[in-house]
Amino acid sequence: MLDIDEMSKREMHNLLQEVGHGHLGCALEGHPYVLPMHYYFDEPDIYIFTTVGMKTKYMDVNPEVCLQVEKVRDLKHWRSVTVMGQAEHITEQQDIDRVMQVVKTRNPPLSPAINRTWIDAWGRAEVMALYRIHPSEMTGRTTDGVSSQ
Repeated sequence: MLDIDEMSKREMHNLLQEVGHGHLGCALEGHPYVLPMHYYFDEPDIYIFTTVGMKTKYMDVNPEVCLQVEKVRDLKHWRSVTVMGQAEHITEQQDIDRVMQVVKTRNPPLSPAINRTWIDAWGRAEVMALYRIHPSEMTGRTTDGVSSQ
């Protein structure tokens, strides 16, 4: 039987800092939407630099989100963190500049995932968006035994 331990707050923060990608879950009018997402953890908040699309539409209407991050070595050795929180669309230039410094440090080419097929009705290309997730709850589990040391 597999022993699963609770992770400490520090362990969860370390995993969030280390991994940088996970699955973002959001919902709109009872319809869930989950997608892979790069993120930037700058304690205590999580930032998403992305393109406008279905996820931004969902988050703008219903800011309740969930981010799940994992690191799997094999079936018996993994760590996982789930963060629940509120997504806030960042629009103030001062905040954008500060967060973009964090993004540039961790992602020098500034390359969010681009959907090559998306063009709006006027033929415009992708529009970038920046969101801050304010965590309200964070849980972590591990089979690595890290938390029992």
